[in-house]
Amino acid sequence: MLTSGCLRALRLLYVFGFVTATGVPAAYAQSPAQILNGYAAQSGSAPVPSRGQKFFTTRHGREWACATCHGATPTANGQHAATGKTIAPLAPAFNPERFTDAAKTEKWFRRNCGDVVGRECTVSEKADILSWLMTLKP
Repeated sequence: MLTSGCLRALRLLYVFGFVTATGVPAAYAQSPAQILNGYAAQSGSAPVPSRGQKFFTTRHGREWACATCHGATPTANGQHAATGKTIAPLAPAFNPERFTDAAKTEKWFRRNCGDVVGRECTVSEKADILSWLMTLKP
């Protein structure tokens, strides 16, 4: 059984590992722009929204594209292709909770990139996708 001290230490290691891996300070990532800036800084290049849109709507040798579940323009609810579960809009302007938690953002990129691409997405790919999502306005 883990003591509360061990749990605190594990949480700190997790946060430190996340910050180190993404370049995004978990405690300070409060907006999609801040998360995007962290990805752009880590990649060393400016994100390209059109490249993000292409990545999002294209299949990458796997069964699904991002758009399969989120929709080609993810401004409305989507639906998971396997479970049928409703997915809230992905574009931040249509869902203010999106991309406001760096750890959650990384979790979902890791999981979904594995399903769509068969690997983790690069920081440049994440920056491109997020930059495109941020161009979608009501």
